Amino acid sequence: MARLPFIAGNWKMNKTVGEALDLIRGLKTAVSEVKGVEVAVAPPFTALHAVHKELEGSSILLAAQNLYWEEKGAFTGEISPLMLKEAGCQYVIIGHSERRQFFGESDETVNRRIKAALAQGLKVIFCIGETLREREEAKTFTVLDRQVSGGLKGLGDKDLKSMAIAYEPVWAIGTGKTATPEQAEEVHRFIREKVKMLYSQEISEEIRIQYGGSVTPDNIKGLMNQPNIDGALVGGASLKAESFSKIVRFKEM
Repeated sequence: MARLPFIAGNWKMNKTVGEALDLIRGLKTAVSEVKGVEVAVAPPFTALHAVHKELEGSSILLAAQNLYWEEKGAFTGEISPLMLKEAGCQYVIIGHSERRQFFGESDETVNRRIKAALAQGLKVIFCIGETLREREEAKTFTVLDRQVSGGLKGLGDKDLKSMAIAYEPVWAIGTGKTATPEQAEEVHRFIREKVKMLYSQEISEEIRIQYGGSVTPDNIKGLMNQPNIDGALVGGASLKAESFSKIVRFKEM
């Protein structure tokens, strides 16, 4: 079946509100005529509301970079699903390797975040990926099997329809290294088969699996030519309208 390509830009800890608005204005112009591609941007929390206002009338969707699983309470420094919805978010990124690596997130807490997001009507970009050491020790598929099973624990078919999975090899994030299209395709095919085992053929064929890890205008076409790669979660190249719009317009290359 044909899956709608999904390109999302993760701005990470970059852009003041003013810088974010400048970027969005340039991006809106650059991708205004693009059809057949879903596009989202994930600014830092401080810029969400302003970016939401600037995106009104645009087809670009708004994503947050994380959330906490409680609706409210004594959780200093955290952001709830309700707050993200009020700020205008449609998507939220959950389980990014930087959250796992630097902030102690686990398969269990990722699962709790996913459930909380879905319960409030937010769509989820669920991130998974192995480290360089795990790849070198031939543990890629073992790690991904655990992360997929743990992250999706207790979720039903309906939940999966509001999710995308982003495969981000940790060794390729921000390093300039990237998996070859063939390496990425092999892993994406494994993930789709895992979803099929856990759910059904229908769900596995419907769910979109993005690739993340030093995605650029130069390598996006080769990645998107693979049958099981349905989009990209873009880091550094999403911080400039020119480079991100070229990735969004991959069909024109």
